[in-house]
Amino acid sequence: MDVEIGSNLYRNTDGAVEIEGVPQLMLALRRPGGPLLVNFVLYDNVGRVVAKVVDSTIAFNERRAYELTKLPAGLVLTHVESGKVALQAELKENGRVAVPKGEFLTVKGHLLEISPVEWRVEKRRLSGGDTDLNGGAVVIG
Repeated sequence: MDVEIGSNLYRNTDGAVEIEGVPQLMLALRRPGGPLLVNFVLYDNVGRVVAKVVDSTIAFNERRAYELTKLPAGLVLTHVESGKVALQAELKENGRVAVPKGEFLTVKGHLLEISPVEWRVEKRRLSGGDTDLNGGAVVIG
């Protein structure tokens, strides 16, 4: 599966995205062309799970802090109080899975920001990358 995170392309991935050593996001297609299945864990600043998405459905949502909106080709997870997009994921027409936008904490309490032009966590950032992972996971941080 090919995955775009911000402006970075990761070709031939297994769909897992490891952030600071922890598989925090898993993207999968039930069959070519969809539907897109998203598994995602949200942490607070001390590494405690505050929300969990399983197969594109909220399975855990402490204090109902997040709202999940399903789109025809993906989903958007939004923090209710701030209105910020925690994660947006979509299946593109070319079969790639795109994560064009997101803002959430890693298990280590660092802010990961994904924009259409880059991803950034702490002092690390990547923009315009093109990597063949040969069936492995995307590694960020």
